Amino acid sequence: MRTAIALLLACFTLPSQAPAPSATSKPYVIEYYYTIEWGHADEFKALFLKNHYPVLKRQVEMGRMLSVKMEEPVYHMTEDARWDYRVAITFKDAAAATTHFDEEALKKELFPDQATFKNEERRRFEILLAHWDLPIRTLELK
Repeated sequence: MRTAIALLLACFTLPSQAPAPSATSKPYVIEYYYTIEWGHADEFKALFLKNHYPVLKRQVEMGRMLSVKMEEPVYHMTEDARWDYRVAITFKDAAAATTHFDEEALKKELFPDQATFKNEERRRFEILLAHWDLPIRTLELK
């Protein structure tokens, strides 16, 4: 069931599903959810903050993204609905979120010791049970 939900969500995150950018493009938010193996949430968070957050932060500095926010639930959820971390990224617009961006160049610039970086990123994904991306659309309430 979880796999089916993840596949369904993945279909909605394809670039072709994003709204077309316009001259009056608005900020575009995507929430990224992470479910971690029990007992490894702190390790995942430490690796995320060490290796992935600097890449995101640099993109904020470059203007591609407006903000990055990481959250965790205070209480527990049922196992089928559980997530451990939610990262909300606000892109400057839909085009910035859905157009190819070369993160590899940033990773090489920020982390000269690529062997250590790649090993730590491999570990971060080893302890990851599930991950899904959810584009968010704000509705106008009238």
